[in-house]
Amino acid sequence: MVQSVKYDIVTHLKERFSGAKAIVLVDYKGINVEQVNQLRRRFRAENVDYFVQKNTLIKLALNDLGITELDAHLIGPTAIAVCHEDEVAPTRVLVKFNKEVMDNAGFPSFKAGYVAGALLDAKQLTALAAMPSRDELLAKILGSAQAPITNFLSISQGIIRKFIYAVQAIRDKDTEAS
Repeated sequence: MVQSVKYDIVTHLKERFSGAKAIVLVDYKGINVEQVNQLRRRFRAENVDYFVQKNTLIKLALNDLGITELDAHLIGPTAIAVCHEDEVAPTRVLVKFNKEVMDNAGFPSFKAGYVAGALLDAKQLTALAAMPSRDELLAKILGSAQAPITNFLSISQGIIRKFIYAVQAIRDKDTEAS
């Protein structure tokens, strides 16, 4: 009976992990229940799946998916943040939570992460959180691409405007002369 329950949990975990763009291991010791609930709400708002499960079951599920890089970090109290949409979202939420709620207390903290197929340590995850989101980067690229067109339109409108002023000045001069 116990083995079938564990098998079901591992199967469910594999479903949660499959196709994830980011899997971040979080050391959550030092925070109380109210803070955990607030952190969960923040993760949920960013479409990040945040949960706690036994390390051995997490390890089994990840290994079945071919992810063995996180095995060494699955010790002690571990929470998992999984995101299928934005690779940066779990790190950004945790760093912001530490600043705003925990007053940079240093906990909860990153253990390690598997982001876009690469193993990242705590320092790399913190650096990743400082990067702009995908949407912000796309907006900057689009703005850079539109800048030459916008400048060209401004210049051409200026030339047309000066031509109209010149024609108007000539017309005004002719009407004054008559």
